[in-house]
Amino acid sequence: MSAFFNCLAFFKILTCLSIVILFPVSLAAQTDKTVVNTVCIDPGHGGKDPGCHGASAHEKNVCLAMGIELGRLIKLNYPEVKVIFTRKTDVFVELNDRATIANKANADLFICIHANAATAGVNGAETYVLGLHKSEAQLKIADRENSAIYLEADKGEKYKDFDMSPDAIIARNLQLSVFLDYSIDLATKIQKQFKVLGRNDRGVKQAGFLVLYKTTMPSVLIETGFLTNPTEEKYLADTANQQKMANAMFVAFQQYKAQLEGKEIPKTVEEKDVIVEKVEKNEGNNSKEITNVENKGKVIFRVQVVTSEAKLTPKSSRFKGVQVLEYKQDNLYKYTTGVYVEDYVSANNSKNELRKEQFPNAFVVAFLDGERINLEKAIKLAKK
Repeated sequence: MSAFFNCLAFFKILTCLSIVILFPVSLAAQTDKTVVNTVCIDPGHGGKDPGCHGASAHEKNVCLAMGIELGRLIKLNYPEVKVIFTRKTDVFVELNDRATIANKANADLFICIHANAATAGVNGAETYVLGLHKSEAQLKIADRENSAIYLEADKGEKYKDFDMSPDAIIARNLQLSVFLDYSIDLATKIQKQFKVLGRNDRGVKQAGFLVLYKTTMPSVLIETGFLTNPTEEKYLADTANQQKMANAMFVAFQQYKAQLEGKEIPKTVEEKDVIVEKVEKNEGNNSKEITNVENKGKVIFRVQVVTSEAKLTPKSSRFKGVQVLEYKQDNLYKYTTGVYVEDYVSANNSKNELRKEQFPNAFVVAFLDGERINLEKAIKLAKK
């Protein structure tokens, strides 16, 4: 009998190694991930797939807000890093397509953002990497997130013969073993930052998520909290807390990138370091902003998204979760997002993205030493 089990074990190992050899991904082409040039952010669910929900908050909305903010922070602090999204609006994206987007872009990192569901008393954040579940709870979470396939056009038919057995997952981890180490490292850093925020740390875990199985780079799936817990739902639905969660992910990303590339973590750039958000009235009812000394004499481009006769609070629903700066002109309150120092091209690209997503009337404005100036003049000055 023992000989039989020994043969069975040998056969399983041989099967795993065969899958590694035959799996249609060039491992040699994928292992050079010692720099982070491209990041793919995947806000879970979307469109006809709302994900889990609480009394009012839906997973798809919470995830999108955090994902967009994480991408903004990365682009602001690392303009050389390309940030791509599996979705930027409330649309349905098939699980297979999410991984394909990352793989086609040859992303160096895949960050998938979700929210969780359980009984009302369960709380806390946890981050997953691909692997074998160690509890029924972990299996249920993977099953719930994977169930999105049944909302796809073919009702999940394309996955009918897809092998997510323990042997297949072991084989996949063998094939991408170096990525697994990186994934665990990033996941650990994310959980540490959530703990800094005072969140209940549920740890780094493994489970068979389809979207992680299909990606060919270090990948994590973050369960940011439980919308089925009223306290957590209130926390995650709050714009300020969404920004805190995204910032925690960003700090972990900074640490991961610096460690991987053998570099020091640079000083974090916040918009207030470029332009202080305080606004003072001056003659002519225009605005005068207090600018950072190092940007004195430089043209600053921003994207205007909202104009209002009344002053709005930072949490106004009109901002749709986007962080804004305020200035006052002609007795109107005007709100902009993004800070592009002498970089009209990036500002214009941001405008185009914002028009597609949430602000169809967004446009680029320019400032010099705190004063709004003509855009054409600003572009010419920036070129000089």
